[in-house]
Amino acid sequence: MNETIVILLVAVAALAAGAALALLLRGRGGGNEALAALARQQAELVGRLSAMAETQAQTRTELTATINERLDQVSQRMGQSLEATAQKTAETLGTLTTRLSVIDEAQKNITELSSQVVGLQDILANRQARGAFGEVQLNDIVSNALPPSAYSFQTTLGNGTRADCLILLPNPPGPIAIDAKFPLDAYHGLRNAKDEAERIIAARQFRGDLNKHVTAIAEKYIVPGETAESALMFLPSEAVYAELHANFPDVLTKSYQARVWIVSPTTLMATLNTVRAVLKDVEMRKQAGVIQKYVALLLGDVGRLGDRVGNLERHFSQAEKDIGEIRKSADAITSRGEKIEAVEMGEEDAADALPVASRDLLEG
Repeated sequence: MNETIVILLVAVAALAAGAALALLLRGRGGGNEALAALARQQAELVGRLSAMAETQAQTRTELTATINERLDQVSQRMGQSLEATAQKTAETLGTLTTRLSVIDEAQKNITELSSQVVGLQDILANRQARGAFGEVQLNDIVSNALPPSAYSFQTTLGNGTRADCLILLPNPPGPIAIDAKFPLDAYHGLRNAKDEAERIIAARQFRGDLNKHVTAIAEKYIVPGETAESALMFLPSEAVYAELHANFPDVLTKSYQARVWIVSPTTLMATLNTVRAVLKDVEMRKQAGVIQKYVALLLGDVGRLGDRVGNLERHFSQAEKDIGEIRKSADAITSRGEKIEAVEMGEEDAADALPVASRDLLEG
């Protein structure tokens, strides 16, 4: 119940009690002083109760205002917090969506890569397709390392064989043939061998395949008088090349003896860089005669320039000499003019000066 109503009810009850008491005293014939005192007390009580009611009302108003203010602040903070939370949630959801998109794209790439790997496995499983793969890789490496005039693909030699690539070097050493080989089946047998017996069989097959390739390249692509005295066998796999150098030194020895150099993609690139340097040196040598010719012409021009400078120097010397003679004549004329002027002015020594001037003119 409201506190103000309680206070008012108490005040009414007190007034009623006071009135009842006054009637009782009056009925008994009590004095007026007691009634007056009782009235004063009732008045004071009513005043205090009114003051308490006002105080309670004011306090309740202030408390209500404070509570409303706090509730407004709490509502505002809660609204701001909810807004910030909603914004962060939206940002998080956006980031999550972006990452899910990236993951989805990566999943697509992985799926595509998986299909490509399966396709590559299918290609490498077929012997003919595997050979084409090696030729394509060889073509890419050569075309990226050398100018178009320095090589040719699928070139037929004089003996009727066709080389995968022919590096066009001048004599010596001459054109160098490159043939791509990919003994992948034997290599897989080595990698997948379950015991020593299977490994021995696979190693025998690997060695036999490589020796057969070395012999075939030496017989087909080293043509005396047409190609260089050596050829290259290209292995399009670094793993196969590493296996060869690690465990089959006898095959390497045979290739050295047959002058067939076995290269991988990395070593072929290094070899082609050397070939490019050789080709550049050959071009410089071709231009050496032209350079010497123009140097000789330049030296002749310098010699003629020196002769012409000498002639010009002689002309300057003669002109300087002529200028000196002209200066002497001008000085003589100036001196004689001064003497003539002295005679005209009638100076004391004019008589002596005149014959001298006359002699100078006659001598001049």
